[in-house]
This record gives sequence, C-alpha cells and structure tokens, in this order.
Amino acid sequence: MAILKKISPRRKQFRETIAAERFARISELINSGIPAAVLMLIGFIAVCSFLLSIVTGQDKFGFRPWQQIISVCLIVIGAGFTMAVYIYHYNYGIIKNPLKAFALCGLFILLLAIARLGSFFPNGVYLAAACSIACAVILAIAYDQRFAIGMSLFFASFVCFAAGRETDFALFLTMAAGILTSCFLLKEVRTRIKLLEVGTFAGAAVFVVCFAAGLFERNLSVSLFAFAGKMAAATIFVGVIIQAILPLIEKVFRIATSMTLLDYSDANQPLLKKLAMEAPGTFSHSLLIGSIAEAAAEAIGANGLLCRVGAYYHDIGKIGKPRYFIENQMGTASRHEQLSPAMSQLIIVGHVKDGIEMAREYRLPEVIIQFIETHHGTTLIEYFYEEAKKKADGRTSPTTEAGFRYPGPRPQTKEAAIVMLADTVEGAVRALTEITPMKIETVIHSMAMKRLQDGQFDECELTLRELSRIEESLSKSLAAHHHGRIAYPKPAEQDQQANENEKENT
Repeated sequence: MAILKKISPRRKQFRETIAAERFARISELINSGIPAAVLMLIGFIAVCSFLLSIVTGQDKFGFRPWQQIISVCLIVIGAGFTMAVYIYHYNYGIIKNPLKAFALCGLFILLLAIARLGSFFPNGVYLAAACSIACAVILAIAYDQRFAIGMSLFFASFVCFAAGRETDFALFLTMAAGILTSCFLLKEVRTRIKLLEVGTFAGAAVFVVCFAAGLFERNLSVSLFAFAGKMAAATIFVGVIIQAILPLIEKVFRIATSMTLLDYSDANQPLLKKLAMEAPGTFSHSLLIGSIAEAAAEAIGANGLLCRVGAYYHDIGKIGKPRYFIENQMGTASRHEQLSPAMSQLIIVGHVKDGIEMAREYRLPEVIIQFIETHHGTTLIEYFYEEAKKKADGRTSPTTEAGFRYPGPRPQTKEAAIVMLADTVEGAVRALTEITPMKIETVIHSMAMKRLQDGQFDECELTLRELSRIEESLSKSLAAHHHGRIAYPKPAEQDQQANENEKENT
C-alpha cells in the first residue's frame, strides 16, 4: 500500500496561490481578445490563400501549380502577420473588440473576392484598382488616416495577386496614388459632397500616375489615354458607391461620421426637443457643456464635434424625473428633502441607466451612447454620501463609499473624459458664491486632480500635458460665460422715488 506524503498547510496555501495566479492570467488573456484575434487571423490567411491560389481566365478555371501555391501562402502569411503587428501597435482596440476585428477581416475578404471575380473578365483590372481604393476610403472613415494608409497598402499587394498581375509594379503604384490621395483628403466626412470631391482628386492622381507609368513602358497613344481615363473613372465611381452605402458602413463599424453627428446636433431631433420641453434646465446645462467641451477637445487635437454632440445627449436620462435635479427645480423646494439618502442615491444614479435605455430606444449611435454611460464614471455621490453618514447610527450598518458610487464604466476615450470633466467643473463653478477667473481656475484644477487621483482617467489615453491644456481651455470658456456685467442705470423716476424714501427715513 502506497504511503501518501503529508502536505504542510504552508505548501498547500502556496500551491493554491500559484493556481489562482495562473487562472487569473488565463482569464486576462482570454478577456484581452488575443485568442479570438489569432483565430480570425488564421482564418483570414486561409481564405486569402485560397482566393489567390485560384487561376482564372476567359476559358479556364483551376489552381496554380504547387510551387506558386506555396509561394502565395508564404507571402500571405508574412503580410497577414505584418498587418496583425501593425494593428497591435496602432489600433489595439480592434484586437480587444472581436466584432471590430471580424468587420475588418470581412471587409478585406469581400473586396478581395470582388477583385478576384473581376479577373474573369478582360477589364477586371479596373475593378481591382477600385477595390483597393474603396478599402482605403472605408478605413479612413471608420478609423484614422494613418491606419487606413498602412492597411490599404498591404491590401493593395493582395489585389495585385487577385488581378493576376503579381509583377506589375505600375498597377501597385497607381493604386498607391489613389490610396494616399484618398486617405490624406479624408480627415472627416462633414458634407455630403466630400466623398465625391475625394473621389475626383484621387481619380486625377490615378490618371497622372497611370499615364506616367504607361508612358514609361510604351509610346504615347490613344489607348494609353483611354486606359488611364478608365482607371480614373473607376476611382471616381468609388466615391459615388461609398456615398450610397455610407449608412451601412457606419452600422457595420459602429461609428458616426461628422455628417451624421451634425444631423444629431440639430435641436429638432426628437430627444433634444423632449429634453428642452421637459427638463429645460438640463437642456441649457447640456448646451453649455457642449460648447466648453468642444473647445477643450480642439485644444488637444481631439474630436470637438463628437464632444459637443455627446454632451448634448449625456443627461437625457433626467427627462423621466427632471424635478429631482437642481437645475430643473426653478427655485422650488428640493424633493430630496423628503427622501432618505439611499433613495436619493438610487434616483440620481438611475438617470444614467434611464438615459442608456432611452438612447437605444431612439437608436442613437453607440459613439454617442458612450457619453451617457461614462459621464460620471465610478465617481462618488458625495452630498448624499455625507448625508447618509450623518444619519447613520449604531443600529444600522456603516455607510460605505461603494454604495454611493456610480456603476460606471469609466471613460474609454479622450472625448468622453473631456465631457466628464466639463460636466463636473461646470457644476462646481456654478455653486461658487463669487465667481472670478482666479477662483474658476482653482476649482477646475482641484476637480481635475480629484478625478485623476480617483482613477477616472485610467482607461483612456489622456496625458498630463493634455489634461493641463483641457484645464486651461475650460477656465477660459467658463470665465467668458460668467463674465461680469455693467449694472443698468435706473430711470429718473426710480431715482426720485429712492431719494424721497431716503428723506422720509431720515
């Protein structure tokens, strides 16, 4: 019979601790999104290798020789992993969000399949060029210019294979001209004609590069002009198509272009009209927050328009119970005087949940809903927390901060952090008995440091230098809003009546 060794309690505790740490690391790895992203990368490489291994033509369909298939697979694997590293360094949010990663892979595979399908036809090269430029335009809209340029140039190399022109450097150069022009011109889509303008300029660049590359290879001829003209026409046509499917792009990538944000900033939007009618104090407060937040965002190079529109909607949850918030009480007695601090806390916290539900009911974009979710983060409701501590006695459980904090989440973007800080300091400045520029600066700095030390900015990429610039912008904006005013002169009749009252009193 085997004799079991007795394990000391200390060793047992050590093993349990190690096991718990390993489990925590595994959970962290799974929640990071990396495993899902790796699986998508493998699937993406497999599908792209399959598409590029097909041989197409007017009278044949099959696969390349095995040497070429191996070559294609190696090139796709190398390019795929390079793209993954590029995403990891410059847009890690895609890895953390499987839906975004899936949408990106789906876009590449769809456009690559269309380009491959075009190779069945004699003029498929025009469709291939259009697909590469369409990829650049969509990525510039959905993400940013740098990310769009890098990923689109990688994709253009795949398109050369899909078009059956693996060694055609002129085609790659032509597509690169359209990609670079489109990305540099597409900082934001603020007008409906913007995409047509981008398509026109990109078409001109494509025409020049295509004509120059063709002239280097052959003599000047009408066919060369025709070929370059068709490539330019295909590029311009991309702008028309993207304009038509722009709402679909916004839904797939869960974004809102500047043009869409401008639509939601209209005071005739149903939610804003409802807010103005049922909670006029909150509506006025939201307009002010939008103005000062936009200026602060522009001071650090963030999206000022997004801040302004997000601020307009951040407090829509107060529509259901407007009289429980001081800006809507209009001098009447506070309804919280008849409630316990715990009940008041539930009502105050509830406006965030109510706002999210209302936003989803009215189908607001997710990029706007984030401001409703995060404009209080996990901050403490200090007033009711202190009231609860005063009313606590030995018979009740001790009051804890956790029970008087907002549920979060904390701001995930710079824009959301700016709106949170603007909302906080506006209320603090409004509560001052005497408002001066010096006092405004002191209050804003104090509130900013308080939020920083409370960890409210830990999950966004806000730096201390940017926070300092935001403080400076908020100070200027609020000082301008609370500027001093000259007293109006009294009419002569009022002066005479005041003198007579003074004589009677003496």
